[in-house]
Amino acid sequence: MIRYLENKAIDKPKWDALIAECGNIYAYSWYLDITHPGWDALVDDDHRVVMPLTGGKKFGVNYLFQPFFVQQLGVFSKTPMTDGKLKDFLDAIPEKYRFCELRFNESNTLDSDIEEFDYHRNILLDLNQDIQSLRANYHQNTKRNLAKAETHNLHLLETVQPQQVVDLFRDNRGALLEKWGDAEYGVLLRLVEEAEKHDAAFVWGVSDQEGGDPLCAAIFMQTNDRITFLFSGLDEEGKQCQAMTYLIDQVIQRYANQPITFDFEGSDNDNLARFYLGFGGREVRYPGYTFNRMSPIGKALLKVWKRCK
Repeated sequence: MIRYLENKAIDKPKWDALIAECGNIYAYSWYLDITHPGWDALVDDDHRVVMPLTGGKKFGVNYLFQPFFVQQLGVFSKTPMTDGKLKDFLDAIPEKYRFCELRFNESNTLDSDIEEFDYHRNILLDLNQDIQSLRANYHQNTKRNLAKAETHNLHLLETVQPQQVVDLFRDNRGALLEKWGDAEYGVLLRLVEEAEKHDAAFVWGVSDQEGGDPLCAAIFMQTNDRITFLFSGLDEEGKQCQAMTYLIDQVIQRYANQPITFDFEGSDNDNLARFYLGFGGREVRYPGYTFNRMSPIGKALLKVWKRCK
């Protein structure tokens, strides 16, 4: 039987034990507590199959949405996912939620199409090979960029502060994102602080001089069998010397020959996907799930709200 539980009723030790077996960093209770405080859930009788519900309320309407810094949620199970199990959880989403835009995880793909699903692109790289074999699979453009990076005498920094990553992003690409502000960056910094308590994060960067300021830096989340490229910042000088290519290659080198998957966390953006695929990874699809149970008037208000977001 599938039950709807409010946050206070969730057995979080049991929840996290299950998520540890699934290898998804985003669904740990402590991760959700930071990215979406007060999240609720659907669970079976003994937390053997679970689904986090990240809801909000606007104009009196309850809805489900994907929080910042959470690529994939959906249904998690100790046993292989089946179409029937997944559909049972979709059907169990409470009627109070009138609108939904969620991203499910890569095990939630269906053999049969359903209208409410669309699919998105992630890129994964198996690191359980020696570094020479991994680099041999790099695309030619990536090899050229790495060779260019090596002419700039770059240095790996393993003591970068999360705030430095935020500053690099905010002063460069982030300056073009109107919807990002102090609240979003604050969530990220709290998330990294909490993840470090669980030995689930590391923050590295690259400088053109030993101990210098980073030209690029990134926050990586880590579970037992997966490293996730969560967030990064890069300045113009870093772009010119291919510092990000150098940084990713350094992570791959450090964790080569281990049963670990490097998760590039996307992307549906073709240019970013091309960059990530250049390291020899493979495309993996994961579904988005959308429904709209609102009245015609509610749907019209939703369109207005989305334009104003």
